Amino acid sequence: MNRNDDCEGTTIMMNVNSMATAEVFMTALRAMSKGDRDEVLVRIAHDRSLRRDLLDLATIAERQSERSKPFREYLGERRK
Repeated sequence: MNRNDDCEGTTIMMNVNSMATAEVFMTALRAMSKGDRDEVLVRIAHDRSLRRDLLDLATIAERQSERSKPFREYLGERRK
């Protein structure tokens, strides 16, 4: 195994671990009463950093089907 193989394996393992952790949190959220779940979501919404992350992820999810474009094309559109 060379160094790149090891790095790729580590990346895959981190992704698997992240997915497992996310699944645990989702299971816990689904198991909560609506009041408890709302309290968790309100706290996430009040945390500036987590709120920004959530908004970024929501935007990505909404725009996932859009055609990608070169960065320079994007910059040209922003200047208009």
